[in-house]
Amino acid sequence: MNPIRLYFALALGLCSALHAAEIRITDDRGVAVTLPQAPQRIVSLLPSLTETVCELGQCHRLVGVDRYSNFPAAVRALPKTGGGIDPNIEAIVALKPDLVLMATSSRGVQRLEGFGLKVVALEPRSAADAQRVMDKIGTLLDVPDAKRIWRAIDAGVSAAAQSLPRRARPLRVYYEVSTGGYAAGPGSFIGETLTRLGVQNIVTPDLGPFPRINPEYVVRANPDLILIGARNAAGLAQRPGWRNLRALREQRVCIFSTDESDVLVRPGPRMAEAARILARCIAEKGQGA
Repeated sequence: MNPIRLYFALALGLCSALHAAEIRITDDRGVAVTLPQAPQRIVSLLPSLTETVCELGQCHRLVGVDRYSNFPAAVRALPKTGGGIDPNIEAIVALKPDLVLMATSSRGVQRLEGFGLKVVALEPRSAADAQRVMDKIGTLLDVPDAKRIWRAIDAGVSAAAQSLPRRARPLRVYYEVSTGGYAAGPGSFIGETLTRLGVQNIVTPDLGPFPRINPEYVVRANPDLILIGARNAAGLAQRPGWRNLRALREQRVCIFSTDESDVLVRPGPRMAEAARILARCIAEKGQGA
């Protein structure tokens, strides 16, 4: 081949290879993000995103996480970079990441981008969101089996639902997610899991995925079963009108440990485990309701 033609052929091939190595996704802000290659130094500022990176077998790429990321155990030794809402920008920049994963609601996105860092903002609220986020992170990390992993998670949720006796199905439940009366509505990933488990959420869909619920709303609905984390469970009977709730009178309250609550409120790889925790609670406390 003519040396000049050979040179151009090689150059064209090299350009094509470099272009093929580029990774492009659109994040949950609608922002298109292009990376020259799969990132090797990642800071994650949302526990569900941290867990997703690790479930994809890429924990070793994490160089820093938010203060709440505590699973798997390997991430506990990583530098902490503040919270998802209030990240420590200077600490993140000092870690020299080639990618920062964070929630769309974080206040630090623009500041981090101002330092020239690549930011991908992802915030799952539903099961479909969690699946989409896993696919996007799989694309970012060049991991091809994200869909297979999600299928296993979904199958685990289905198995938890099938484990429940039919008598548990008519139960009307109230799930309080956090202090201040924030509940899991039917459109949230928690509410969707409850629906798959066959129980009825007292929160109506029109209120949104995580609405703030007035105590009187719960009194009027009078649920058969209350689901709540240990952090928020103190003084339930002292809430206005709650003393006479059927769930409290008949001791049908599931109080989740801190570790269980972490599993339950994170839309990601441990959703099948969350379904099993909820199914055990429903089977135990829902008997005879």
